[in-house]
Amino acid sequence: MTLTQLHYMIAVAEYGNFTIAAEKCFVTQPTLSMQVQKLEDELEVKIFNRATKPIILTDVGKKILVQAKRITEEAIRMQDIVSIEKGFIGGEFKLGIIPTVMPTLLPMFLNTFIKKFPKVDLKIEELTTQNIIKMLEEGHLDAGIAATPLAMDHILELPIYYEPFVGYIPEGNPLHSIDQIEVDDLNMTDLLVLEDGHCFRNHVLNLCKMNQIGGVPFDLKSGSIETLINLSDEGPWMTLLPYLHGNNLTETKKKNLRFFPEPAPAREVSLIHYKSQLKLPVINALRSTVSSIIRGAIRFENIKVITPERT
Repeated sequence: MTLTQLHYMIAVAEYGNFTIAAEKCFVTQPTLSMQVQKLEDELEVKIFNRATKPIILTDVGKKILVQAKRITEEAIRMQDIVSIEKGFIGGEFKLGIIPTVMPTLLPMFLNTFIKKFPKVDLKIEELTTQNIIKMLEEGHLDAGIAATPLAMDHILELPIYYEPFVGYIPEGNPLHSIDQIEVDDLNMTDLLVLEDGHCFRNHVLNLCKMNQIGGVPFDLKSGSIETLINLSDEGPWMTLLPYLHGNNLTETKKKNLRFFPEPAPAREVSLIHYKSQLKLPVINALRSTVSSIIRGAIRFENIKVITPERT
């Protein structure tokens, strides 16, 4: 039995197909199939039912899969222990970032991080919170950057910053004439929000839960904050933005920003990872880099964290 055989078995179990599993493992299909067959021969059991499409685990195969994942995780853990002892920060690191954080945060820290830690091979993907959690659980991500709290026992949350909400209110909206906005000013009949699946939508709806009467006179499904801004410019509508998005607007559009009085409603943004996660040196380096950079970008003394409603 080898670690390679266990990795191949785990891949087949995940994809339900030997050809796809081989592609994901960067080997030929005959090579992968032969190694899985050798594992079955050594254990003297059938791990997979090959008569089904997709291929499924046998009852004993399900039990073997659980143990195989533990063994491969522990093997990687030994490498992590050595890295910590040597003070080595490097290797492949897969990071997921939610869409309402990615376009503003990533340009702020990426260049600094890769220059400071050139041996880290960052693989970055934009994903919803739900998909980040799923991929963390499946071992396809090492960490994620998402809005918290998630209140999940198996996910560790490391807060890195708190981002206030900002109103984007063009001249066509009556609230444009005031200097500051209050939560009670928000009206769901002219407030544009992101589509389902985005945690920032849940933040906004939770913030406005006392004012959820009616809604805008059309059904909008958009995951783009830029779209909400442009629509607000063309109609009597408004939207709420994460603070850093407001910083990236043109000077003309910044005139439409309206801030909440302190304590300003805000979201907590954290680096999250599986509690049994390895690669802690990279995780700690990433958190330290982002925290140091963001500290000077958000200038609020008092905030009130809004917990997103889970759908």
